[in-house]
Amino acid sequence: MADDAANTPVDAVDWLSRARAVAGVAAAEAAESERRRELTPAVLKAVDDSKLVRMLMPGHMGGGEQDFVALNNVVAAVSAGDASTGWCLAQALTSTHATGYMSPDTLAEVFLDTNGIVCWGPPAGLAKATLVEGGYRVTGKWRFGSGGRHSKWFGGHSIVHGADGKPVLDDKGAPQFRTMLFLKEQANIIDGWHTLGLRATRSDDYEVTNLFIPARHSTWRDFQPDRREAHAFFSIPMLTLYGIAFSGVAVGLADACLSEFIKLAETKKGGGPFAGATAALANNAVVRAEVAQARAKWRRARAFLHEMLREIWACLAAGDAPSLSQRAELRLAITGAMQCSCEIVDYAFTAAGSNAIFEGSPFERRFRDMHTLMAHGQAQMSNFESAGEALFGAEPKNRL
Repeated sequence: MADDAANTPVDAVDWLSRARAVAGVAAAEAAESERRRELTPAVLKAVDDSKLVRMLMPGHMGGGEQDFVALNNVVAAVSAGDASTGWCLAQALTSTHATGYMSPDTLAEVFLDTNGIVCWGPPAGLAKATLVEGGYRVTGKWRFGSGGRHSKWFGGHSIVHGADGKPVLDDKGAPQFRTMLFLKEQANIIDGWHTLGLRATRSDDYEVTNLFIPARHSTWRDFQPDRREAHAFFSIPMLTLYGIAFSGVAVGLADACLSEFIKLAETKKGGGPFAGATAALANNAVVRAEVAQARAKWRRARAFLHEMLREIWACLAAGDAPSLSQRAELRLAITGAMQCSCEIVDYAFTAAGSNAIFEGSPFERRFRDMHTLMAHGQAQMSNFESAGEALFGAEPKNRL
């Protein structure tokens, strides 16, 4: 990109066009990214040049202060080109949530003096941060460090312990969490990401042992006393924000996969060489009906998701906390969009027949990527149970 988002008025930046440009590069590089099991230099340059990682950051940091719909749309657009690139971007964008909770000097060091990409994932067992003078001593292991190969900084969610070795409790009596930030070279990175799909995310495990973390390199994005920014983006719970971003990966994947099938159906004849079919699939009444239903399903799922994203944004922008029913419906929209997207990809893969099963087809990698994505907690059926509890007026045991 010739222009720089940091030097362009916020309302003049066309983030979606930038995302589509990145998607084009990501699509061209997708096979090589997967072979390398990490994004190629060309993809990383396209992401860096686009300044997309700054689209949610505060304006005084050169950020775009965009809303949840923009976040979901940008991730979907990039994911239509390549899901691994979209996933890494989603991870990076959600990580910028921390810019509303950290001191200016730390923000400059972690986000502005780098490519702005921070890698972190959930603990793999106990991750312990013991209070010491000036900060913490941290020992822990974390999983699913998406994009860690191109991140300078890593973060690890850890339970805070006192000098007595006991967990520090919050005002509700629950263990207190903090995210510890450390340089990549301070961590032991474990090459464990050998998966069905999303291979280029390189979501490795990583660990540290007895590492000192200065207090200014710790934060917790659900701890309002740490909050420094009034913008609505910084009011959303961390877990929910991941759902908003990762559902965009699924939506973009489904859109691209269905579009590829429509393109294929213009020329592919059904039934194989001995079936006697002379007309392309696009002329088959059943195929036409199925494609129309799949497109309607995608539109409905995305429309419900965007409706809830706008509603929650308006609520937070007004300074209000979303109601229990609003939180339940947002969860339904997030998980529902992911499940509908998977159904659409499965349809396109199956309807494409033998064209889908070979490496390098427009369907094969997307099928694998989608089913890897569906293993994420944001897509699990248990989310519907939690939403159902909330719709009956009870605060669910698992947070929405």
